[in-house]
Amino acid sequence: MSTPAAAAGTLFIISAPSGAGKTSLVNALLKQLDGVRVSVSHTTRPQRPGEVDGVNYHFVDRDRFEAMLEAGDFLESAEVFGNCYGTSQRWVEQMLAAGTDVILEIDWQGAQQVRRLLPGAISIFILPPGREALEQRLRGRGQDAPEVIARRLAEAVSEMSHYAEADYLVINDQFDTALAELCAILGGARLRLPRQAQRHAELIAQLLK
Repeated sequence: MSTPAAAAGTLFIISAPSGAGKTSLVNALLKQLDGVRVSVSHTTRPQRPGEVDGVNYHFVDRDRFEAMLEAGDFLESAEVFGNCYGTSQRWVEQMLAAGTDVILEIDWQGAQQVRRLLPGAISIFILPPGREALEQRLRGRGQDAPEVIARRLAEAVSEMSHYAEADYLVINDQFDTALAELCAILGGARLRLPRQAQRHAELIAQLLK
């Protein structure tokens, strides 16, 4: 029996305000599901303690970032809190073509750009259970200066106002519940007809003889 061609992967966009727990949820998701990768963004943001270049981000200076932007290397890019972020278009396309699902952890600006270019992408927005919880999570990091925290809180309302642009909404109140909901979204997408029909094309052809 011949090996069927790999069905194209699905692109998932996950957005959330800072402190909503997006990264923790995605890290837990990766431990539960196979065949999914997270795109590692390029950024001009300074590297934080404990972060690893090429794992958390590709850390580049502004000149390098602007050169990549001019060359059209980014699927999406945005400037947030004075720092630039961008997603490698080539890497994403290679992963999807190989049948690997890809997660983009990007803000609403980047999400809008990606949806325009790739309307088949599935968009998920994560919200915290309340403003007080959001502030506690931001302060609990212990990595940002008070003025940075204040600025992030001021931007959070504007960020969260874009929740309605997404296909799915997850409230990160109980972590395990939010994680289960994320897994359900990805699992459901993998069962959609076009992907299943391609994956099981040989079986379907035999059944319909």
